Amino acid sequence: MTDQQNTAATEAESAPQFSLQRIYVRDLSFEAPKSPAIFRQQWEPSVGLDLNTRQKTLEDDFHEVVLTLSVTVKNGDEVAFIAEVQQAGIFLIKNLDPASMSHTLGAFCPNILFPYARETLDSLVTRGSFPALMLAPVNFDALYAQEVQRLQEGGSQTVQ
Repeated sequence: MTDQQNTAATEAESAPQFSLQRIYVRDLSFEAPKSPAIFRQQWEPSVGLDLNTRQKTLEDDFHEVVLTLSVTVKNGDEVAFIAEVQQAGIFLIKNLDPASMSHTLGAFCPNILFPYARETLDSLVTRGSFPALMLAPVNFDALYAQEVQRLQEGGSQTVQ
C-alpha cells in the first residue's frame, strides 16, 4: 500500500498545475489633451486599440503576465483622450511541456486578464467624463496562433 501511495504522490507532483496567485494594475494612465473644449463639440469618436502581452518568469514556477491595452479616441482629427492600462497577474504554472507553457502564457493568461483590463479602462474613461468604452472580447487563442505562424514563417521556432 505504501508503494501505491508513493506512486500516487509522485504522479500528483508531476501533474500539470495552474493557479492564479494575484491580479493587479501595474500601470495606468489617462490624458485628455483637448478638455474641456472637446466636451462642447459634436461627439463622433473613432477608437484605436493597441494590445500587447509580455511575460517573465519570477522565482521557481511563478510567472508574471502583463496585458497592455492602449486606447486612443479621436473626435474628428483631434485626440479626445488616450488611456492605457497594464493589467498584470502572477500565475503558478508547473509541469507543462514547452509548447503548452508558451500557449498558457501567451493566450490563456491574457484571456483571464482581459476582463479586468477592460473594466479598468471603462472606469477610467467614464471618470474622465467621456462615454463608456466597452471593448469587444478578444480571441487570444487566434492571436497566439497568428504569432506562432508568423514566427515559423520567419524561421524562428520558439514563441515567447
